[in-house]
Amino acid sequence: MGLKERLRDLARTDTQLEADEIRERTISDPGAAVACAGKLVERKQATVAGCVRCITMPPRQGMPVLVAELFDGDRSVNLVWIGRRRIAGIEPGVFLVADGRVAMVKGQPAIFNPTYQIVPTK
Repeated sequence: MGLKERLRDLARTDTQLEADEIRERTISDPGAAVACAGKLVERKQATVAGCVRCITMPPRQGMPVLVAELFDGDRSVNLVWIGRRRIAGIEPGVFLVADGRVAMVKGQPAIFNPTYQIVPTK
């Protein structure tokens, strides 16, 4: 590593370093066909990988909804499970690979009721 790279790393914030680490892991994962939101096309099937950044349960009347923001180090996509309030193992900081059809909700890509696989840390 040269002096230029070391100076660049010193200038980065903790958030940028964490995002770079997640991005590197996302790209290196052999099970991930697409790196998160960068290449998602509406109404097309996609496989995404990344780290769960946050989990929310927006208030809805009648039907419970669980939303997990999946971050690949660059962009994010919302994974939405309808009819669920909690899914064992899915929590902030967990790395996972999800598959489903992409929809755009208020300009943000989302995948409803995706199939998913939690990837263990190495």
